[in-house]
Amino acid sequence: MWVVALGCFAAIHALNLSADFPNHSPWAADWAKYTDEGWYGNAAVRAHLFGNWYIPGDFNLAAAVPVWPFLEWVLFFFTGVTVEAARGLAVGVFFLNLALSYLLLRRSGPRWMALLALTLAVTSPFLFAFSRLAILEPLLTAFLLAALNLAVRVGGMRRPLRASVGIGLLFTLMVLTKTTAVFLLPALGWALLLPLWRNRKLAWRCAAAAGGTFAVAFGGWMALLLATGLFADYNYYFFINKYIKPPEFYWPALSLWWSLRGCLWVDHILAPLAGLAVAGAALGWRSRRARALLLDPVFGASALVVAGCVFFMTYQNHPQPRYYTVAAFFCFFMVAQAAHALLGQEGGGLARRLGWAFAGLTALAAGLNGAATLNYAAHPEYTFVDAAGRLAQYMDQHPNGKRLLLSISGDEITLVSHVPSLCDDFGTLDLVSKLGRYQPGWFATWNDIDPGTLEDLHSRYSLEQVASFRAFDHPERNVLVLFKLHPWPDGRLRDPSAENLQVPLPGDRIEIPIE
Repeated sequence: MWVVALGCFAAIHALNLSADFPNHSPWAADWAKYTDEGWYGNAAVRAHLFGNWYIPGDFNLAAAVPVWPFLEWVLFFFTGVTVEAARGLAVGVFFLNLALSYLLLRRSGPRWMALLALTLAVTSPFLFAFSRLAILEPLLTAFLLAALNLAVRVGGMRRPLRASVGIGLLFTLMVLTKTTAVFLLPALGWALLLPLWRNRKLAWRCAAAAGGTFAVAFGGWMALLLATGLFADYNYYFFINKYIKPPEFYWPALSLWWSLRGCLWVDHILAPLAGLAVAGAALGWRSRRARALLLDPVFGASALVVAGCVFFMTYQNHPQPRYYTVAAFFCFFMVAQAAHALLGQEGGGLARRLGWAFAGLTALAAGLNGAATLNYAAHPEYTFVDAAGRLAQYMDQHPNGKRLLLSISGDEITLVSHVPSLCDDFGTLDLVSKLGRYQPGWFATWNDIDPGTLEDLHSRYSLEQVASFRAFDHPERNVLVLFKLHPWPDGRLRDPSAENLQVPLPGDRIEIPIE
């Protein structure tokens, strides 16, 4: 009955895949639902719709993170380009993650412990929201879980070096799925080396085999980028993800605090319980069970995965809910393993009573989360796909120059409605040069116009606001506004050094704020 219930909860992740990211959720401000699905899959979408995955000067993320767009590209041969197919691939990866989680936890614990962790995963409204988006984190989690399953079993294999080569290849796929995978390397190293620590020679040989495989595979990808002239696009990926740090010397402490608080996005009960499990095991080091828990490869690796995610967001000073998607699985692992360690105490001592209290809080969280997940699943909304479809329909019914849309959410709109697009905010070409090269006829923005973007647009165009479409829930990004772009007479360019182009000009029709 437990397994059937798990299957039912897992299955609802695959329903209504074109629906919005849950509106009015605690993660409403996350930009992934507006942009990331389109950005990270744009190579696959362009290749199928327009015949070429690469647009010079635009946002070409496949140079840095090629694995997800490659999988989408293969999938679209069978399904066509649809947002449901892209999200269905992500849900399929989520199902794979559940299976890999079970295999990992069964290596060091009973069946009920593994099923408890899966219960926390399938009932989590946080994972329900983000596992249904065609973003990178679910696939990164899958490769990490596969690598950890190999790592914790290397010591018992007949050919441990071959398994270590597999770990190196999986880590290469992790880095080529999402570059933040480098912050997960300590977790993978812990899981590989700890079981082999009594055989130091074998441990270092396995580490060398995994590291050497990664160096060769990743070096081959770098050589390919250099040979094809795509290294500038690869380097740009890091340029845009470099955030300006505050001038105060104590900013890392504040950033760490906010990154730790961000774990509450995962769950207000389970994330603190995971932290208490680590702290309690560390304080109870002299206890045999506490020591066994801390030295368990899976528990230690889980703690290091969460620590790696928090450290990355502290360094970036930019915590976002979607970044915790990887950490969520491993928080649930720690809770399940801690419950097993406490309830496994013999007799009726304090530890066992704590275990029942721990299990009670875990059950309470699972019940509340299950109700929230069912509520999200039972009330799908389709505001964005409706807005993107009506935007495309308006463009077709009111032609204006080239049928090319400029927008921060352009790739997302292309995924849904197949309208060709460019990104107005990112790209190896500056916006003024991009406008001159591609001459779009349309521009779309959310709620307001950035004055810098307006200045660049004004160098070549006047703007006519022609339509707006309500979508999503965030008060600063819940109206998608469409503009026609009209070239200035005689194709002349306006000079921002000679006049203020950050304000409405004669010939404009702009009704939304400029801010």
